[in-house]
Amino acid sequence: MTDDTTRGDVRLSGIGKTYGAFTAVHPLDLTIPEGSFFALLGASGCGKTTTLRMIAGLEEPTSGTVHLGEQDVTALPPYKRPVNTVFQSYALFPHLDIHENVAFGLRRRGIKSVKKQVAEMLDLVQLGDKAKHKPHQLSGGQQQRVAVARALINHPRVLLLDEPLGALDLKLRRQMQLELKRIQTEVGITFVHVTHDQEEAMTMADQVAVMNAGRVEQLGAPADLYENPRTTFVANFLGSSNLIEAEIAASSGDTLALRAGDGKLSLPAARCSAPTGTGEKVLVGIRPEKISLAHADDAGEIPDGRNRLTGRVTAASFIGVSTQYVIDSPVCEGLEVYVQNVERDGRLAPGAEVVLHWNPEHTFGLDAAQAIDAGVEKVETDSGEGAGA
Repeated sequence: MTDDTTRGDVRLSGIGKTYGAFTAVHPLDLTIPEGSFFALLGASGCGKTTTLRMIAGLEEPTSGTVHLGEQDVTALPPYKRPVNTVFQSYALFPHLDIHENVAFGLRRRGIKSVKKQVAEMLDLVQLGDKAKHKPHQLSGGQQQRVAVARALINHPRVLLLDEPLGALDLKLRRQMQLELKRIQTEVGITFVHVTHDQEEAMTMADQVAVMNAGRVEQLGAPADLYENPRTTFVANFLGSSNLIEAEIAASSGDTLALRAGDGKLSLPAARCSAPTGTGEKVLVGIRPEKISLAHADDAGEIPDGRNRLTGRVTAASFIGVSTQYVIDSPVCEGLEVYVQNVERDGRLAPGAEVVLHWNPEHTFGLDAAQAIDAGVEKVETDSGEGAGA
């Protein structure tokens, strides 16, 4: 990267926030590259919204600094920062038509001739034919796009998005994910997006910071976070993972031989973030869709060199594109396996004896000192985010 392209980076240095004795965000360092689509992902109360609000100037950090490019904006009020924020509640003016809603920021700055800019912005969000409509005449997804247009017309260097799709139904949310990504690609402005929705972050973002309890647990491209989680929280929070307790029996070159109960598994040493000495405890991870399932009668047909476990099917759920199985194995109860519905085997029903097998290269290893169920989503009665969100 040249100096020209790094000037627009968002840099957080030692940024932290406490409320009395409660630490919402532990001091963290984060660089968000200019022109990228960046997601802060985490469960309610993890510190992601507080971090976003510190970038916006809506929350004063207890420690650290916020830089936009070379400019230290830590002490600047929100209206003096080159950022705009889109919230979950779009806050459109109900008495103004869409044209005037989008023009609002320009008029406030005393710009008289706004027609061309507003038309261009409405075309960008594909709402050129809705200029004379009032907000209540638009769908939730259209109102969301108006809010984005209103924020972008001020040409901020950074657009902050705080759970912007949270109020939409699932199908519309998926459409808007693609729409927001298209808009970001066209305008080339840095988007920083806060969400608790893993699929949303993975669909849209170039880079994702997974936050947990006020800290960045892991940072990386979506595919890398999914394929190579470094903690049990990331393994469980991003999709589902089967985590099996095992012990390192031997190490030979690039491969670790593991003992899990009576079974033997192998793991690429490069994919293990735990200590790799003989006798060390490790959590063996494998994603449900990476596992193949064979009826016990067909065990002899499984190719050599694959990791394998025996078990019994306890539940099977047909969900269209795949069937999701739950399997109890002597080494681990409640293993999840997702099998695509290409050629369904009617024998794989609850009670069936089966063999789970997979390519050892798809296995990852985590430090067994961590909580095995960290990041597993629990059903909560209160969906609201608190101060540490």
